[in-house]
Amino acid sequence: MIIGVPKEIKDHETRVGLVPAGVIALREAGHRVLVQRSAGEGSAIPDEQYEQAGAELVADAAEVWRRADLVVKVKEPQPAEYEFLRPGLILFTYLHLAPLPELTGHLLERRVNAVAYETIREPDGSLPLLTPMSEVAGRLAVQIGAVYLEAPNGGRGVLLGGVPGVAPAEVVVLGGGVVGTNAARIAFGMGARVTIIDKNLNRLRQLDDIFASQVVTLASNAWTIRETLRKADLVIGAVLIPGAAAPKLVRREMVAGMRRGAVVVDVSIDQGGCLETSRPTTHTDPVYFVDGVLHYCVSNMPAAVPHTSTFALTNATFPYLLELANKGLEQACLDHPAIAEGVNTYQGHLTHPAVAEAQGRPWRELRSLL
Repeated sequence: MIIGVPKEIKDHETRVGLVPAGVIALREAGHRVLVQRSAGEGSAIPDEQYEQAGAELVADAAEVWRRADLVVKVKEPQPAEYEFLRPGLILFTYLHLAPLPELTGHLLERRVNAVAYETIREPDGSLPLLTPMSEVAGRLAVQIGAVYLEAPNGGRGVLLGGVPGVAPAEVVVLGGGVVGTNAARIAFGMGARVTIIDKNLNRLRQLDDIFASQVVTLASNAWTIRETLRKADLVIGAVLIPGAAAPKLVRREMVAGMRRGAVVVDVSIDQGGCLETSRPTTHTDPVYFVDGVLHYCVSNMPAAVPHTSTFALTNATFPYLLELANKGLEQACLDHPAIAEGVNTYQGHLTHPAVAEAQGRPWRELRSLL
């Protein structure tokens, strides 16, 4: 199989879908690898390392997309890449299709077989390809929030950990999954007062044990969220329903009741965001204000630390990529149900129910199409 690695073109997206070690392993398995020139430079991986690993360096993206049987990326195709989509192409990347009906339409029309990192789910319920970027995003969210709390950046002028005699910042984390746990860990480590809100009581019990009762855990409901947000300096949106649009837990009137200069970092923006006031932003233009509350809603946050992110991501994705390359999509899905869970579009059919529900489209069970 020919595996193609184009350079990412989303705003400030400097991660890359494959590292040189992966090239070596794919070649040893009998595959060819095409890498667009400078694809890895943003992650501090020069072209020479890909060449030494045995990749064929290609000058432009069009050739990578045209020649490859399987394209491995980091982020969803951008409008400038829609022209490269074609029938039978296997696309392996983050897709987050629920809030992206236009992209979904192009994948269906062009009959692309699209496998989304974020919906690959193992039998134990884990999301192995979402986890590493969720870890990065959760930790990064607090770093970013701390910076934007500084007065020159539009925040309240609050030091996250406070100082003796002055209270630390109040950090509220909406969601106790991987993003939320990592965010809480960093915020707590920096000395903030941390509250985690989640609807799963068993998860709250686990978090209470993890943090030795040194963070506040609250059951999620509209009243609790509203009252907690009134005192918050930094809010981390960390809600996830795999493949589906994020629920709007924070209503516009709740934002209006927050402190002026408070900061929101909505990590769930990839799935539409968990605040009614959230809208996607970019690394170039990352923030905006609603009712005096600063919103940071960058949809590819881990690209801010691309070296860490690329290696963390490809550590997780490569075993699945190798299985797709060795067996082909259909056999890989039959042998490994987690990969089947990742298929969002197949031969012109939408195959993920959560995406279908979010967009009001019909869908088909993948097993009925194989």
